[in-house]
Amino acid sequence: MPKINVYLPDELAEAVKQSGVPVSAICQRALEESVKRVTAIRAVALDDLASGAPALQLSRFTQRTRDVVGLAVDRARAEGAEHVGTGHLLHGVLAEGTNLALHVLRAVEVDPDRVARELARLAPPAGDAVPERFGGDAANALELTVTEALTLGHNYIGCEHLLLGLLAEPDGLGGQALRAAGADLRTARAAVVAALAGYVHLRAQPPSAGGPVDVAAALRRELAPLIGRLDRLEAHVGLESEG
Repeated sequence: MPKINVYLPDELAEAVKQSGVPVSAICQRALEESVKRVTAIRAVALDDLASGAPALQLSRFTQRTRDVVGLAVDRARAEGAEHVGTGHLLHGVLAEGTNLALHVLRAVEVDPDRVARELARLAPPAGDAVPERFGGDAANALELTVTEALTLGHNYIGCEHLLLGLLAEPDGLGGQALRAAGADLRTARAAVVAALAGYVHLRAQPPSAGGPVDVAAALRRELAPLIGRLDRLEAHVGLESEG
């Protein structure tokens, strides 16, 4: 039977050793599920997706996230792309304009307008193809989106999870544009956790007499202690490695 190496962070590797979990069986099961999802995504015909067929409704995706995917498909068609890629998915997030992913970016001080400029800079010239399916990078990013939602214990898939999926996918234009604009997966994931906790808190508060809540500012306040601790830890590790 062929072997596949799986590399783990040191802390997780040590925890796996101590717990004695059956790594091979768990990895095999997880990979089987991921392969099924990626294969299914790649097999989806865009016309069928647009038709609203029940089996192709992107299970557990919120309506806003489905709207974002629809905008991505429209963009790919307008550009004459061969397939829908991660750059188109990122365009959909930016174009939708009201989703939580954008609040998360602002909270970690990444300007969505700069993301849009980076995406435009990296985008290939327009073509004359008619896209019919999701490309490999987009399929992988959507699978990573599902994985991020499951890892966070969420039973739905929102635009915030799609943002994490795009950042986790290493090769597509979407992740490249986000990283070029200053976003990173670790901080974005922490921001998503804080954002969802913050929304629960904000919804429990009485309406403010001063007008609508600045969600991004509220998230920055929630994130400041966490990011400060992470930065201090990274600095400490860096000093140890230099010594």
